[in-house]
Amino acid sequence: MSGTTQPSTTAYGFYLRLWHAGFRWLYVVDALGVFSVLVVVMATRFGMDWPEPAASWTGIVVATVLVQVVFYFGGLYEKQVRLGQRMWFSRVAGLTFVGLAVSAVLVLPTGRYPVPRANLPAVGVLVAFFATGSRELSRRLRAGRFGPPRVLLVGSDEQTLLAAEHLDESDRDAVVAARVVDGDEVLADVDRHRATDVVFVDDVVVEDLFPEPAGTLDARGVGAYLRVTATSALMGLREVREIGGMPYVALRSQALRPDQVRLKRLVELVVVVAVSPLVLVMTMLVAGWLRVVAGTGVVLRQRRVGRGGRPFTLVKFRTMAADAENDGGARLADRDDQRVLRGCGWLRSTRLDELPQFWNVVRGEMSLVGPRPERPELVAQFEAAIPGYGRRHEIAPGITGLAQTRSGYHTDPAYKLGHDLQYLMSWSPILDVQILARTVLVMVRRRS
Repeated sequence: MSGTTQPSTTAYGFYLRLWHAGFRWLYVVDALGVFSVLVVVMATRFGMDWPEPAASWTGIVVATVLVQVVFYFGGLYEKQVRLGQRMWFSRVAGLTFVGLAVSAVLVLPTGRYPVPRANLPAVGVLVAFFATGSRELSRRLRAGRFGPPRVLLVGSDEQTLLAAEHLDESDRDAVVAARVVDGDEVLADVDRHRATDVVFVDDVVVEDLFPEPAGTLDARGVGAYLRVTATSALMGLREVREIGGMPYVALRSQALRPDQVRLKRLVELVVVVAVSPLVLVMTMLVAGWLRVVAGTGVVLRQRRVGRGGRPFTLVKFRTMAADAENDGGARLADRDDQRVLRGCGWLRSTRLDELPQFWNVVRGEMSLVGPRPERPELVAQFEAAIPGYGRRHEIAPGITGLAQTRSGYHTDPAYKLGHDLQYLMSWSPILDVQILARTVLVMVRRRS
């Protein structure tokens, strides 16, 4: 008997490992859909007599892979909350045309393309319809497997009753597990009523949700939603869901989705490889200069706080005296700090003292762009004094960043935090490019 069940158990264990590593069946479904659309378009245009069949099949495979890559980094495979309707088609259509454009840029220099150019709009629309349908199918299958969402409504009696009536009219699959007025015990209420989703129907102070209970709800896989009111809409919300005919925004404990973090890392590694020859030459020149003016020990190693609050060892060029902190421990640098070694001030104003941190980027401890890493002693002080300071640790710290290019060493940490959080909520590869370009200007201007 054991001999007949072992293969099945082994296969299931392998599948679970793939699942936890990030595999989703939706990858396969979308890939088959994109591939099929491309083949159908070619067959419609040329029948079975394709020009250069081998090159055409290769092009179709390449286009399928590129569209899938764009879908992935565009967030189409992020974990989806169960409640509410999301307007998929416009997003999927946009990413589809981006994927086809990327494949065109890569393939056109060869003089070939897997799809007749005149048929590209039709391909884009068909793929968008297919991918949108696959997501709707996935939502229905999930509902059938796990049952209807059990919703905990949090807010005043009047507003929760109104929300319950709207859910009954347009989201009949959802079950209102309970209505509670006080959100202070929301985690206990979720357990008590076995809720799969929590909907806050009144205006809520953001500090009452982050980092908790939003972090715990996210870790448990419980969907959390905040109703969009006139107040919250003015915060610049971009992705709004419809629940029971009412506008809501899904709350996330992390500003960046996992696919965005991976895309950010991929782009940065490409940039690091591209600029590495220049960085190596500049690093050797600066090290030689410091050896002359400062003597031995040109590299400084310090403990800093990284992503998730985990400490790491930062490396940079030493521009202060070795005993710079003997009189009182860690402290921020001043505008005209007397501890800076003679002949080294220009290295700080041009940020060239941070060249060794490219090694931290290669190791994955830092990013090219992100919040500036601070000393553990200073972080403890800032977290005690500045609400929300810990949110800047959601991503790896950066050599440069929005705060670094808009302010200086002496700027108050509370003001820097505003820039860091704006960067978190607005991140895109284009924003990173803009910050890197601005960093070059800061280095040229030698702003302190």
